Amino acid sequence: MPEQRARTYHRNRVANTFSEEIGAMLEGELSDPRIAPSYVTDVVLAPGGKSARVFVAVHGTEAEEDSTLEGLTTARAYIRTQLRDRMGVRHVPELSFAIDRSQKMTGRMEELLARTRKRDKKRTDSEPSAPPAKP
Repeated sequence: MPEQRARTYHRNRVANTFSEEIGAMLEGELSDPRIAPSYVTDVVLAPGGKSARVFVAVHGTEAEEDSTLEGLTTARAYIRTQLRDRMGVRHVPELSFAIDRSQKMTGRMEELLARTRKRDKKRTDSEPSAPPAKP
């Protein structure tokens, strides 16, 4: 049986609200020194609403990503409490955090494609053009 549109719409609204609220907490409310400058890229809410996965992009090195993930995992209970208070809901799903590396991967792919294009252009420019055919 297909899921009802209203339920999907509600879940998307809740996920967007979680994203905004957790993003606001990341901007300055969480004082853990392990948390590097970061932002929420996506929140995926489970169909039953019992759990949510929060994807976070970190500006920094891989070590900073690891420490940020550690800090967010430690602050998970605080974040859930704040979400409950701010949203006025009875149930806040279990939160799990994951590092979102998609934008770094996209940047790397663009860099590699640019190199390939440059190499191809250089190769076509360096090849001698064929002499004109004699009639």
